[in-house]
Amino acid sequence: MYDKLGLKVGLEVHRQLDTKRKLFCDCPTEPAEGQVIKITRYLREAQSELGEVDPAALFESKKRKKIIYHINPANVCLVEMDEEPPHDLNPEAVETALQIAALLKATPVDEIHVMRKIVIDGSNTSGFQRTCIVALGGELVVDGKKIPIQTVTLEEDAAKIVSTSRGVVEYDLSRLGIPLIEVATAPVISSPQEAARVAQAIGNVLRATRKVKRGIGTVRQDLNVSISGGAVTEIKGVQELELIPLVVELEVKRQLHLLQVAEELRKRLGGQALPPPQYVEVTNVFQNTKSSMVRKKLETGGKAYAVKLVRFAGLLSKESVKGIRLGAELAGHAKAWAEVEGILHTDELPAYGITAEEVSMLREAVGADEQDAVVVVVDEETKALEALRAVYERAAQAVEGVPGETRAARPDGLTVYMRPRPGSARMYPETDIPPLPITHEYMEKILSNLPETLDQTAERLAKTYSLSSQLVQALIDEEKEELFEQIVRATSLPATVVAAALTETMRNLRREGYPVQNLSDQLLAEIFHSLASGLFSKEALPDILGWMSKNPGASIEDAVKSLGLSHVSSKELEKEVEELVQRHAAEAGDPRLVNRLMGDLMKKYRGKVDGKLLHNILVEKIEAVKQRS
Repeated sequence: MYDKLGLKVGLEVHRQLDTKRKLFCDCPTEPAEGQVIKITRYLREAQSELGEVDPAALFESKKRKKIIYHINPANVCLVEMDEEPPHDLNPEAVETALQIAALLKATPVDEIHVMRKIVIDGSNTSGFQRTCIVALGGELVVDGKKIPIQTVTLEEDAAKIVSTSRGVVEYDLSRLGIPLIEVATAPVISSPQEAARVAQAIGNVLRATRKVKRGIGTVRQDLNVSISGGAVTEIKGVQELELIPLVVELEVKRQLHLLQVAEELRKRLGGQALPPPQYVEVTNVFQNTKSSMVRKKLETGGKAYAVKLVRFAGLLSKESVKGIRLGAELAGHAKAWAEVEGILHTDELPAYGITAEEVSMLREAVGADEQDAVVVVVDEETKALEALRAVYERAAQAVEGVPGETRAARPDGLTVYMRPRPGSARMYPETDIPPLPITHEYMEKILSNLPETLDQTAERLAKTYSLSSQLVQALIDEEKEELFEQIVRATSLPATVVAAALTETMRNLRREGYPVQNLSDQLLAEIFHSLASGLFSKEALPDILGWMSKNPGASIEDAVKSLGLSHVSSKELEKEVEELVQRHAAEAGDPRLVNRLMGDLMKKYRGKVDGKLLHNILVEKIEAVKQRS
């Protein structure tokens, strides 16, 4: 199916590096406590050295947003605030990037030149992101297919959004400047499932360095998707690996839908372009409206404006796949360009309290017949008109087919319009950082100290700890193989107990709704150390993990006490078992006695005493009674 559609997907996999300091300063990359201060900035577009303005930068600058930065001096300095020139490239980050390049068989550049990439949404205080190509070429073999690698790039991560409101966006600068590795493939991926497998394979290469961060927000995938007759769509920010196939599948369906709509529009328009727009104020149409959403906007000083879309009737609400409609495309552009809450259009009216009479008056006001669609925006005059201009431009593109653009991935796999695709004026040299030569001697050192791949790690874990291939793969998939080895080496716990708890038990708790993301590696190690010391039994491990995940900041002793898992001394335990066996001494010869008494003992000691230990004591006591008799 996808071969016939000419599907091409290119991947860009981004992951934060776990270095001691940021890419261009000495600030730590880990979260830190400290008093937060705030500064306010406004950013605007600027011309490149060739006098060009990047379309994506122009798009952001038109919003004229107020930008508030949250600054924690414990991990933010004057470099992040754009009050001091950047320092030299972090050598630890460069070395890790070159290791990744070597594992991908990419060719390192002779000199690393840092570039500035214009970004004026506020996520970088300077108005640009610093980035540098480390290596070119290379390949990765996935399911027997060679996937060419185009570039291996090192760049600084952007600031994290704290909140957004109309005309205002707030960012936390703690993340700004953390080293970020980017691996970009050629657009040779030909199915949604293959895209996920390639992303996972690249992720495994990055993880092999043992120098990448883990957790929410540390990794993302961007996709470039196109089909025959469509256009390259850049999809940003796919966080979950499992979401990639759905995102690709729905993007294919979106482009197919838009191509069908374009074909129908060209028939209706007789091959002509969409007539020039006329923006008409229609506030009087809604002066007595019962629509609360419209009335609220008008009562706060808003006005209603409309534009006629000739021969568009029925096509805005046409939905071949749930959530994929031309009306949603128009609304996405209106929201992105003018920051309005949305649009109204005649394909979905009467609705929302708007009557059929009002729809008729609306059509009359703009001179629309039943074959035309009418789009309305109710807001401040400037915003309403800007939104309608964006709607009309997108409608004109709908006649042509699929526009190339940048879109953001949603958790349900659908995407929303973000901005135009950037142009060539977006990138220019960084003048504050000298080029970094990559010598032959330096690369020889890198190549002689390459880390083991995850395949090699899996083979070693299975052999060293006698683990099944399923458990080993689960450890690697959960990114817990390093923690597993640390725990097993530091305790006397059986390897299978630790591996199963870090994978199967954690997965089960996650499915049951436990916030297991609250269990840091350090806390998990402490829990296993407490298990090894006898504070509780391995049977209680799921309960302990679940309780600790729901009570961040509490101690393991608190968990044991709250769950009623107080430690039982061996002397007390032996006395209890001895007394129980004596009461059943007459049945000592019954082979079923052990199971019956174990059931009684486990009711009392489940989670407090290791079941195997309890079983051994019970068998020992019964054998003693049998010998005496």
